[in-house]
Amino acid sequence: MHAAHDWPASLELRVTALEALYRQVQRDRMQNVALLNPVLKVEAIGFRLQHIEAPAPMAEGVLITPWFMSLVRLPVIAQTHEHRVGHSQPHEFGCECFDFIGAYDQAVGYHETCALFSPMEDFDTQQRARDTAHETLAILRPAAEPMPARRAFFLGLGTSPR
Repeated sequence: MHAAHDWPASLELRVTALEALYRQVQRDRMQNVALLNPVLKVEAIGFRLQHIEAPAPMAEGVLITPWFMSLVRLPVIAQTHEHRVGHSQPHEFGCECFDFIGAYDQAVGYHETCALFSPMEDFDTQQRARDTAHETLAILRPAAEPMPARRAFFLGLGTSPR
């Protein structure tokens, strides 16, 4: 089990692994697929810890790919799928509740996705996709009072989201 001060580093590694997984999917499985938008690339936006007190801390953010944009719930500590792959389960994401579908890959472990856009044909630049992801997160994540710096320091939490 990771100590609280390891979570930001673990989160960064997990998000990097998530991006690498979907880049590999694009390379290995999505070539010559018509719904692939050639101006877009795989990119994780706004991932941050949301559920620190859970048995496995959960991070949430948006994943952009050339074929979809989704909300993603990513356990900070890799988990097995426990037969949850393909099953829909409602979860709060910010101020709303959405149905997330379980996914699993050996490199990333269990994670959950909720589609926002698919296909991605309406996005003419990566920046436009990024802006949409940031706007979505701004709408879903209610403005909260910032965590006191002392508490953030002891929890090992940075202030800059990915």
